[in-house]
Order: sequence, then C-alpha cells, then structure tokens
Amino acid sequence: MTRIKAPLFFFVLGIAVGIIVWAKLTEKQEAPLFQTSSNFQIASASETPQIREATASAPVSNAGSRENAITRAVERVSPAVVGINVIQIREYRPGGFFSDDPVFRNFFPELRQRELVKGLGSGLILSPDGYIVTNEHVIHDATEVIVTLPDKTKYNADIVAADFKTDLALLKIKDGRNFPFAILGDSDDLIIGEWAIAFGNPFGLFDLGAHPSVSQGIISAIDRDFGKQDHNRVYQDMIQTDASINGGNSGGPLVNCLGEVIGVNTFIYSGSDNMTTSIGLGFAIPINRVKKVVSDLKKFGKVNRSFWTGLEVQELNYLIARYLGKKDVNGVIISDIEQNSPAGKANLQVGDIIVEVNDTKISSTKDIWNIIENMDAKGGDVLKLKIFRNQNYMTVNIQLEKIPE
Repeated sequence: MTRIKAPLFFFVLGIAVGIIVWAKLTEKQEAPLFQTSSNFQIASASETPQIREATASAPVSNAGSRENAITRAVERVSPAVVGINVIQIREYRPGGFFSDDPVFRNFFPELRQRELVKGLGSGLILSPDGYIVTNEHVIHDATEVIVTLPDKTKYNADIVAADFKTDLALLKIKDGRNFPFAILGDSDDLIIGEWAIAFGNPFGLFDLGAHPSVSQGIISAIDRDFGKQDHNRVYQDMIQTDASINGGNSGGPLVNCLGEVIGVNTFIYSGSDNMTTSIGLGFAIPINRVKKVVSDLKKFGKVNRSFWTGLEVQELNYLIARYLGKKDVNGVIISDIEQNSPAGKANLQVGDIIVEVNDTKISSTKDIWNIIENMDAKGGDVLKLKIFRNQNYMTVNIQLEKIPE
C-alpha cells in the first residue's frame, strides 16, 4: 500500500473542500428568479423604523417585499380610524312666496321646518377608553352618533363637547375598552414634500368593507391661514396636501410615513361650487392645534378663549406722533401696562407705538381685535408686535396668558 505524505494529503484535502464550496455557491446563484407569495414575510409593527429622517425619504420597499413605509403606516393607523354615521336635524324653509320674501320671513317664523337627515364622516380614536376626535361639522346638530371600527363592530357614541369655531369635536364610545388608538405626531416639524397619507370614509365606502380608505400624496404647504370664514369658523395654520380628500373624509387623520398623525382632514378646494371631489387641494387642521382644543374640550367642555395681555392702548393722533418722533399716525400707542402681566414680561413700555401685529399693519385698536379674532387667539398663543420706540423699530413677542376658569 502506498502511503501519502502529510503535505500532499493536506494539499488534496484543500482542493476537495474548495470544490464543495464552489458547488454550494453555484447552487445558490441558480435559485429561481421569481418567488411565490408564500415565501414573503411581513415585518411586525415593532419593526417599523422610528428615525425622523425617514419622513423625508422615499418609501422604498425592502428587498424582495412589496412592504414599504407607506404600507407600514397604513397597517399601524388603520385600526384606530372609524367611520361615523349620524342622524342630524336640518332646518329649512319650504318654497313659496312667504318663505322667499325676506320681509314676510320675519312675520312667519313658524314657516321654518325641521327634518331628520343622515350624515357621515370619519374619526380617529385617541385613547384606549374610546375618545374620538372628528370635525364639528360631521356631528353638527346630531341626535344620534354611531361609530364603526375596522373589525365591523358598531358602537353608540356620546358627543362630549364640540367647538364650532375650530371645527373640532370630541366623542366618547359609550361601552367598551382597550380600543386601538393612534400615535399623535408633531405638526410643527413637518417637511414640505414629505409623504402624507389621508385616511377616512369617502362617500360612505367604510360601510362596504369596514376598513378605511387611504390615499397617498405629499405635504404641499404648511401654515395656510384662511382666517375667519363667512360661517364664523376659523381655519389657521392649515396643512395643504394633494392626497385625495373627498366627501366623508372629514374628521379622518392625515398621517406621515412613520404612522404618526399630523392632522385632521377638514375641507377641500374644488373646481366649482357643484364639484365635491378632490382636485389635489385638501386641507387638514394641524395635530398640535387639535391637541390643545381636545384638551380644553375634555377638561372644560368648551375651548377656553379667555386671555389677558395686561396692556391698554389708545388711538394715535398727530400731536402725540410728532412728540415721539414719528412722521405718520399709523399704529396705536400703549397707555398702560399692568405689573407682572404678559406685556410687562415682554418688556413693553408705556409710550411704545404698535404698528404691526403678526405682520399685519395697524391703524386703530379695532384692527388689533380683528387680528386676534381671525387667528382665534387663546392663552398660550404668541403675538408678534412691531413697535416704534425712541425713533427706532423693533420686534417684541408677547405670550398671551389664559384666565383661569
């Protein structure tokens, strides 16, 4: 028998191992190009990335999977979105001479009639005990409110409180607990161009499958101030999105691709008065504003709009303006400041002339109150004042303080 020397043995063994490794690698490269759906695994919600940078990046899917940031956000938020069906009281006047004539209307108020109508919208569960936020116009004059969850269960809900001015309402499911709820984000940290997802119940489609409809777009703009409307609602700091928002979406959440709620879908711009479908101009109330309103509704049953500044102002005339070195009479002059007041803390002084509030020029005291009303100012809000002092202009911020209930 021939004996193999040790160096030659290890040389042959190395060649054999190399051949085996090469064969395994070749086998892996020859795996099927297409895989069946049974080979896909969906990541759990706990695996959703929690880094802020993801909000600005495209929703790139994982290799070998159709799942992406959008689908994960939808999976995360959908269980907390509800469809809302209401029975509302609508007042109207029947047609005819007496109802059409504005003079006779005042003499025949009994001509006003009421009827029960059905309405629908969307809502978002805020807490496991069943608090829901929606738009006030969704439940306005409602006598009955029924919410439907994505698992098709229906619940009666009470209207805890509503605020017509901000168009927000707080509901509470009557029975039940441990409801799925959404995570609220920070609407002061939005990026124009980042992904946005609108959830809701457009045209009542929620009832067909008990699952919210979703549409995807981007944040088109932020801080859209529409001010006080003809119907006395005030829409401030609105988020604009091109994600489709249609009838029935009102009250549903606008969400970023982290699955954080950044707004409440509220209204759209359409091509005409007769058009109610989306043309890519939808608007949502920013979630930070929603948080403040909901907190007041839950605590006080209303929004506490009382505040104080601690300053008194009066109209500016030519003699006072000339004495202070100002060449025109635009603005109002501070005539008194209370001690330890917001005005005092802002280092305002008697004799300062306020010429602008929040970048709007002031010519009378009435102008200031119009600005405050249009911005729906409350305790905690900040007014930016441009003042004239010692023949120089400067900017001063004053934070309004809430008057306790």
